[in-house]
Formats: sequence, structure tokens, C-alpha cells
Amino acid sequence: MVSNNVPTLEQINIEKPVAAPVILLVDDEASILSSLKRVLRPKGYVVLTAESGAAGLELLKENTVDLIISDMRMPEMTGAQFLKKAKESYPDITRILLTGYSEISATISAINEGGVYHYLQKPWDEQDLLLTIERALEQQFLKKEAARLNALVRKQNEELLTFNARLEKQVQARTEELRQTVLFLEKGQEEIKQNFLTMLKVFSSLIELRSGMLGGQSDRVSALGRRLGKKFQLTEGQIQHLGIAGLLHAIGKIGLPDELIRKPQEKMTGEESRMFMNHAVKGHMVLTPLASFGEISEFILHQHERYDGRGLPSGIAGDQIPLGSRILALARDFEALRSGAIAAQPLPLEKAIQVIKSQSGIRYDPSVVEAFVALVNEEDSLLREKSREVKSRDLEAGMKLAEDLRTGEGVLLIVKDSVLTQNNIQQIRKFEQLEDISLQISITIEEKKN
Repeated sequence: MVSNNVPTLEQINIEKPVAAPVILLVDDEASILSSLKRVLRPKGYVVLTAESGAAGLELLKENTVDLIISDMRMPEMTGAQFLKKAKESYPDITRILLTGYSEISATISAINEGGVYHYLQKPWDEQDLLLTIERALEQQFLKKEAARLNALVRKQNEELLTFNARLEKQVQARTEELRQTVLFLEKGQEEIKQNFLTMLKVFSSLIELRSGMLGGQSDRVSALGRRLGKKFQLTEGQIQHLGIAGLLHAIGKIGLPDELIRKPQEKMTGEESRMFMNHAVKGHMVLTPLASFGEISEFILHQHERYDGRGLPSGIAGDQIPLGSRILALARDFEALRSGAIAAQPLPLEKAIQVIKSQSGIRYDPSVVEAFVALVNEEDSLLREKSREVKSRDLEAGMKLAEDLRTGEGVLLIVKDSVLTQNNIQQIRKFEQLEDISLQISITIEEKKN
């Protein structure tokens, strides 16, 4: 039996269906059918009648029915048998049985086999009959509505799964597109950076030609400065600025007289020495318009300051001197000692190191000297293991330059770390033939292709 606690459509805020419910009445007595129709007519239901179970089944085939009310006692096919057949063919239709007091066992069978929603005893109470029918139809509608909503949810879930799958593919495609864009931009940025550094090296070569420095000296000052910067755990940006300052440290020499820039420093008079060191101020002035070169120009400006405070142009001492300038001063003088720019003759490695160490705490920061000595020892062994000198006739495509390739006058031909192509090799050999010279070519052993 149905519980009287079943909520109404109004209680669950669902509107009743617009179409009138269809009720099938099945009874072999015409008077019973007439009485039921009289009770139901005021409610606006669509009422179908059948005087046998077989006739009721035929009507079910031809009409959409919401509720069946069947008498129990009928000839040929009982109400229980009829409702069982109706359940088998039309399980969604709600079924109500009319029965008498003497038919309890048959009623129980009908409830079990026919899936009866409710049964009413004869004679029925009209209010009880109408209330039972109303509740049965409401429950019928709720079942249909639940089935409709479940179907709608399943459909929406399927659409959502399809949408999510499509969206995921779009996201993956967009992500891949962005990844490719980032790689393209990174490659472009790296090319711009390499072109910029190559341009600086070319410019430093022009400075060296004008100032009488050995070819590649500024590049070696730059490399040594960067390695010392790493020893002091400077930021990547500061290390890059040190490298650029090394390449451009002699830019102010362009404006010096020829006889001065080609004269060893130990042979200069006091006035000449001051005039020479003033190139740092001129270099600073040249770079001032470049806002991004602010730190670089400061390193260059103070490169001739001394740790003891007796340097130029500001006479500052110790930690007052920018660390980049302290590093640049040592790297610059080490290369000058090795090239003969300070003394009349170039000094061998050990002698140059001794001179640097002897000026610790005087010209140079002791901590920079200490890092330099350790670094020279490390780098010396590494260079012997990783590079070798070759003649142009022994070059092969795929070899990697360990040092910049320059002419005897210091003009840059190919930058360090370039991987040689067959065209590069042909150009090198043609240049040697035209100039009647033999270039010094250093290649990285690990990069040689077999």
C-alpha cells in the first residue's frame, strides 16, 4: 500500500502536467463503470472503460494510459491476471485493484504478481477513492519526471564529457603552440644575445687595433673577469656586466696619442701615466648615454683605483671601490703583464702571478688575488686537457674553436665556441694563402668529430 506521506507536486515545487491524465477502468459490470465515471468526471480526467481484461489490453495497445483501476472478480480473466499482463507489457502504468472482503488471498497475489500500487474495497468511499487516485497519479508523474531528469542528466553528462575532451585537446594544442612560441622566442633571444656579444668582440678588436694591444687581449680580460665573478658568487647579470666591461675596458684609449698608447707603462713619466689612466674617465663618458650600461661604465671608470687609495680618478680605497672594478683591474693587469703592455717584455705565467701577488693589499684586493691564484691553477690544467693547437690543413668540419681565431694583428675572424663548417675551413685556408701566413688555431678536443 502507498504511504499517506508521499509529497504532493506543490510541496516539491513541480508543476502538474498540462495534459489531463488518462485512466482506464476495467469491470464486467456496467453499473460499476458508470459509478466510477460519475465520480471521476468532475476532476477532468480522461476516462476509458473496458468490460473485460482482454478488452482492457486492447485499449492499452491503442492509448497512452497513466492509471488502471481494475475489478478483481471478472469472468475469463481475473483482475489479478489482467494486471499481471499489463505490468509485463506496460510496467510504468500505475495499477489499482477493486476487491471485496472475501478476496484477501487473491488480493495479496495480485499485489505480488501484478505490482499493484493500492487496493480499494467495495463499496468504496468516494473521497478515499479520489485521494488514492490523486496520490497515485502524482507518484506516477514524479516517477516520469525523475526518469526524464535522469535522462537529461545523463545526456548533459555525456555532452560535458565530450566538451571536456574537446576542451582538453584544445588546451593541449594551445599549450603546444605556446611552448613552440616560447622556444622560438628563446632561440631568437639567444641569437640576439650571441650577435650582441659578437658585435662587442668585433668592436673590442677595433679598439685593440687602435690602442696597440695584442689581438684577443680584451676578450681574455673579459673571460678572466667572468670566471673571477663566479668565484665571488655574483649574479648572472653582474657576471655578464663584468664580461662586457672586460671587452670595453680600453675604449677610452681611442682618444689617446699614438706615442702614449704604444708605450709600456713602466717607461711612462708621472704626467704620462696620469694622462694614460685618464682613459677610464673617457671610457665612462662614452658609455654614459647607454642607460643599461650604467654598472658597466662604473666598473670601467674605477678600474685604475688602488686598494690602498692611491689610484685614479677618485682615490677611493678598499671596499669603496666597486667589486667589479677590483676584479677588472687584476684581470687587465695580468693580461698586460703577459703581453708586455706594462713591462718592456712579456712575462711568463709564473712571473706574472708573482707580480700580482706582490701587489696584494696595495694595488689589488687580497680576496681577489687569492681567488685569482686558485683560478689560474684550476684553469691551467683544464686548458691543457681540453684544447690543442692545429694547422689549417688538419681542420675538419665539426671541430669547435677553443679560442677566438684572429689574424696576427688581432683582427677577429671567427669567435670562440664556433663549430667549423667546410666553408669556414676553405675560407681560413684561402686567407692564409692570400696573406702568406699561418694562423694559430686552437680547437676543443672533446668537440672533435670522428
